[in-house]
Amino acid sequence: MVLVIGSGAGGSTVAMELAKSGIPVTVIEKGPLIKTGKAYKCYQPSDSCLDLLNTVCIGGSTLVSAGNAVRTSAEYMKEMGINLSNEFNEIELELNVKELPDSHFGRGTLKLMEAASKLDFKVQKMPKFINPKNCKPCGKCSFGCPQNAKWTALDFIHEAKKYGAEILPETAITDIVTKNGRVTGVKSYDKLFKSSTVILAPGAITTPKLLQKIGLNAGEKFFMDTFVTVGGVLEGIGFNEEVQMNALIECEDYIISPHYSSLIFNQLKDFGAKEADILGLMVKIKDESSGRVEKDKIIKYNTLNDVKFLCEASAKAGTILLEAGVDPKTIVSTPPRGAHPGGTAPIGKVVNKNLETEIQGLYVTDASVLPKSPGLPPILTIIALAKRLAKHITNN
Repeated sequence: MVLVIGSGAGGSTVAMELAKSGIPVTVIEKGPLIKTGKAYKCYQPSDSCLDLLNTVCIGGSTLVSAGNAVRTSAEYMKEMGINLSNEFNEIELELNVKELPDSHFGRGTLKLMEAASKLDFKVQKMPKFINPKNCKPCGKCSFGCPQNAKWTALDFIHEAKKYGAEILPETAITDIVTKNGRVTGVKSYDKLFKSSTVILAPGAITTPKLLQKIGLNAGEKFFMDTFVTVGGVLEGIGFNEEVQMNALIECEDYIISPHYSSLIFNQLKDFGAKEADILGLMVKIKDESSGRVEKDKIIKYNTLNDVKFLCEASAKAGTILLEAGVDPKTIVSTPPRGAHPGGTAPIGKVVNKNLETEIQGLYVTDASVLPKSPGLPPILTIIALAKRLAKHITNN
């Protein structure tokens, strides 16, 4: 029996692949099983000093992703001796990764793309794991798709169940149990689950806390793909009901992508703005791994480079918004937030190339293992690493 802790991109993938290979699997998840359209109810409260987007439920944060399907971290993984090319190819076929058709590009996104192109930015359509036949653009991607039009880890969980995997929702793992340098199980308070193979995938906040309890030096090098949204008023644009992040401007240290934020609306509503009047761009940086996760708190510093790139990218976003026709007197920014926490059990330090810790039989397959910030949604990379891990376990 293999125990998989967590059911997001990594946990669901490794569970499905192992179950398909005939290996008994139990997936243990802290959060509930919900319908995708209700995922917004599972956002976790942020620390008072750190605004970090995090969802706890079966399927994890994939339920509230924008459906972005980009290959991240591939080159430096190769440098570490991990070639994920085959896994990426498999995933893109399985998830039917494609750019959305023109019918799914709204006026706001098209205006931003045209404005950016006029300013000589290289603009591309964002690859998505969204089925356009089921997608009725509504702007709700990050709340949980009401049409169930995008891939989520729930799809892999359901597939794993077909092959015999057991799923235990609303079960928080509190401890890892070891003996003589190898894993023997996990505990949920007083309840013991025995196994000689345990795969941790509850996310880059919970994973290091569990590893710290058994004496492993996890929790350092925390990153979170820091982002802000810059936006303003273009009356009646209707951008709030469009597919979000449907285009991409990729720079060396950050990305810029069309994004509606209610935080922009909240800043401008007292001046007469309506939700349908807001046009915005997300700026997301490859933040430096300057944080750490401790038992009772998360500490994250914005370095000088982080601030520099946020300012530089925000200025570019403002220029694009002006070119698109946004009222210059209305342009504002959200506070910095975090979207993709990772780095807290990195390959080469806490886990080896097979994602195994120094505790025999104890593996990690979530964003904790990424050695540095991708600055882009890491879902495909996490799935690729989980597929590779499943092959390793099956073959051994």
